[in-house]
Amino acid sequence: MVIKDAPEEWRVTATTTPFRGNKTSVRTDQVVMPDGSVVARDYQVHPGSVAILALDDAGKVLVLRQYRHPVRQKLWEIPAGLLDVPGENPLHAAQRELYEEAHVKAEDWRVLTDVYTTPGGCDEAVRVFLARDLSSAEGERFEVSEEEADMELARVEPAELVRGVLAGELHNNCLAVGVLALTAALAGDGVDALRSAEAPWPARPFES
Repeated sequence: MVIKDAPEEWRVTATTTPFRGNKTSVRTDQVVMPDGSVVARDYQVHPGSVAILALDDAGKVLVLRQYRHPVRQKLWEIPAGLLDVPGENPLHAAQRELYEEAHVKAEDWRVLTDVYTTPGGCDEAVRVFLARDLSSAEGERFEVSEEEADMELARVEPAELVRGVLAGELHNNCLAVGVLALTAALAGDGVDALRSAEAPWPARPFES
């Protein structure tokens, strides 16, 4: 038995979009079940995201603290952002987000993991990159606004982040998945065995 996700699409008899937002929307599909019945499934339609676990030469992870209104908390996170342009190369988006949020660039990029954040209610797919060989970006810092204007930056040992995740002190999905995946990679074949930064991503196809 091979434990591997596989594409499959059940028949949809009708679709409506009861809500359209600035970046996402809500869709209602009438889906035919295996027994022939038809049920409504509501879900958020999302453009997709990238996240960056940036590891510096001292082996510390670049994290930022940002207010997230839906959960009424300031969360420690790794840099991340939306795939704003359909078909956008996720590596290019990740490089942009690392520059905008941390004013940092990286020379070595690899795919750490690909995940669906909440597949029961949202089609958001996230590609989490590992970025190494960090240095300060050239030029002026990107001008941030709204919640991002209040961000804090820090560099933290991966082991401390893992401890926080397991202790229930750190809750951001991409941070948790990223640092646990990094820990597994380091304990396994090493980060040099990770996929190329341009590895195919069926969830969000792109052109190099």
